[in-house]
Formats: sequence, C-alpha cells, structure tokens
Amino acid sequence: MTDFFEFEADFVDSLRCIPMQVRCKLDTCGIKLKLSDWNQMTTAERQALVELPCTTETEIQSYREHIQQLILQRTGIPATKLPIEPYPAWLDSATVPPSLQEKAQEIGVTLTQQHWAGLTPLQRFALIKLSRPGHENQNFKRAIAEFNLL
Repeated sequence: MTDFFEFEADFVDSLRCIPMQVRCKLDTCGIKLKLSDWNQMTTAERQALVELPCTTETEIQSYREHIQQLILQRTGIPATKLPIEPYPAWLDSATVPPSLQEKAQEIGVTLTQQHWAGLTPLQRFALIKLSRPGHENQNFKRAIAEFNLL
C-alpha cells in the first residue's frame, strides 16, 4: 500500500516526515521510530518502509525485524519497542473512539458511526493519531475535510 493523504502532500515527495501508512505499520509491529532516526535513513530505505507489507503475522514480524535492523544500523541504538494493541481502535469500524469524537466536536464536527464505518482503517488510524493531545492538530482539520466528514 502506497497511499498518501492530501494533508501529507507537503512532505511525501521527499519523505522528510513519517507518513501515516508507515506510522500505522510501526504501531502494528510495535516499534517506535523517532523523526530524527527516520531522517538518518536514505530515501530508498524510507521508500522501502512505505512499500513493505505489514498485514499478516509473517509480514509484521518481517517488518519489525527490518525496521529494528535499520534503526540499529543508522543510529547504533536498538529500536524502542512499543506495546502492540491486540484490538486497535482503527480496526473497529463499529465504535468511534470517545477522545476522537471530542476532538471532532471541538471543531464543530459530529462523527457518526456511519461516518466511522465508511472510512478505511488507515483513515481511522490517521484521525486517531491526529486527534491526540500534544499533536500538531492543523492536519486534523485537513484530514476531516479530506475524508468528507464536514
């Protein structure tokens, strides 16, 4: 999968920031990747992280091993492991996370279960990530608009 969102358009050509699809794969395989580590990778290495699959258990394990090796090679420090959610909210099309609903309401948007179910898992992942406290939230509004939720 190499789908980029419109709200990522200002950096996807250079891959200077970690795109949502890679961030989703990182959460799926339980690895933390700092932007500073990402920026030490070559463009080809970043592109490979975009393109490598990370869906099945075998793919997830392979992706985890690949990113761990890459981080170690580039930084000399082992990758930080994160807990893997057994039932991530972005895969649950039936329930809009309350924290996301609150964030949407702050900008005058009510997310219905039908809206939520109509989104792809990656779109749901992006909204969850973009709605977190402390995140640069300008892209949250852009994502809401891009996903036709206004």
